[in-house]
Amino acid sequence: MTVKLDQTLLLPCGATLPNRLAKAAMTEGLATPLGVPTAELERLYGLWSDGGAGMLLSGNIQVDADHLERPGNVVIDREPNEDMHTALSSWAAAATRNGNHFWAQISHAGRQTQTNVNKRPKAPSAVKLELPGGQFGMPEPLTVDEIEDIVRRFGVCAAAVKTADFTGVQIHAAHGYLLSQFLSPRSNLRTDQYGGSLENRARVLLDIVAVVRKTVGGDFPIAVKLNSADFQKGGFAFEDSLQVAQWLESASVDLIEISGGTYEQPKLLGVEGLEAEEKQNVAQSTSMREAYFVDFAKAMQEKVSIPLMVTGGFRRRAVMEQALGNGSADLIGLGRPMCVLTDAPAQLLNGLDELPRYEDQITMYPPWLSFLNKSKTFKTIGTFGVQFWFYAQLDFLGHTGSAKREISAFAATRKLMSLQKKIMAARAAAPN
Repeated sequence: MTVKLDQTLLLPCGATLPNRLAKAAMTEGLATPLGVPTAELERLYGLWSDGGAGMLLSGNIQVDADHLERPGNVVIDREPNEDMHTALSSWAAAATRNGNHFWAQISHAGRQTQTNVNKRPKAPSAVKLELPGGQFGMPEPLTVDEIEDIVRRFGVCAAAVKTADFTGVQIHAAHGYLLSQFLSPRSNLRTDQYGGSLENRARVLLDIVAVVRKTVGGDFPIAVKLNSADFQKGGFAFEDSLQVAQWLESASVDLIEISGGTYEQPKLLGVEGLEAEEKQNVAQSTSMREAYFVDFAKAMQEKVSIPLMVTGGFRRRAVMEQALGNGSADLIGLGRPMCVLTDAPAQLLNGLDELPRYEDQITMYPPWLSFLNKSKTFKTIGTFGVQFWFYAQLDFLGHTGSAKREISAFAATRKLMSLQKKIMAARAAAPN
């Protein structure tokens, strides 16, 4: 079957995406210290709206101000006041000005909350993130009442973005954030109704889907970002992911985005973690090696009929169209290329064969310091330093409208660290 990038995609709820390219969710850090959208976010998403993607996903919009993925996240943890509603509406207007969809990615960081935000974050269980450097503290187990309140908050956030004219929502249950933590038997050691069996570990996610669907109605798109696997020993495995996907389809979810990994095992970045990768029982493709999760999506399509979005590694148009044509994906997610080439979707639609691989040109350490990668600590710093380079590009785009490719990963890391300190200082000084 031939499926071109410019073909529309009809979702189960009745909404239609104008093409098969989506801007994947990437953390922006451009909100005010109290989590309100800014003119910089509007400028960034206006550029992306003009860039040709059929759908844009926001970065993490947090449902709890004490559990940020990073300082500068947008936060909707209560019904918005007039100023917040106006800011959200302005952001949505800029992000949809080219007729594309704009979906809010709703999230809670759980134990992946940095210590500069919260030294004792909440999580399913008291299982600390196994990363060197002391950036993440020992979490406290959530009570049942706190879990039920988080479910409620997801509904409040979904209602707020719908009222502000976002065109869909995505519930973030991947990459080691809170809902992913519940799904993983490695980080969820609970013995109550939220732990143990997969059915119990998926309970929070399915409760959230039910609340969000009741809140937004039947014709509003709901997506879920789901790990194909954590790729960690004793973690969330592909067989678990297949079952959860079937439950999500039954729960009226319109799209599942397939990704994978956590901060400890950053498969989503296409790099190795600090431990050996746990292999999954999935047939490996020989023709689409650049796409990290396409084999998992193809295997999942045998179990569900729900549309699947695949993000991670796509650079060649031929590979994207092959994935669409053979049923490995219904929607292609683009991330890092759009941190510099904001009109990457339009260029692909107009015949560009291949997107730049900026990540291959960036290293944290010069060649003479490459031996530092033998250290787990320095290897982790290097991985996140490259990622900070892309974060810095989003900051430049938001403030100036242009990327700054010449900045080094080291300088980008210093820039991001300085910005985060300023945001946290301003947050601490702001009235409650």
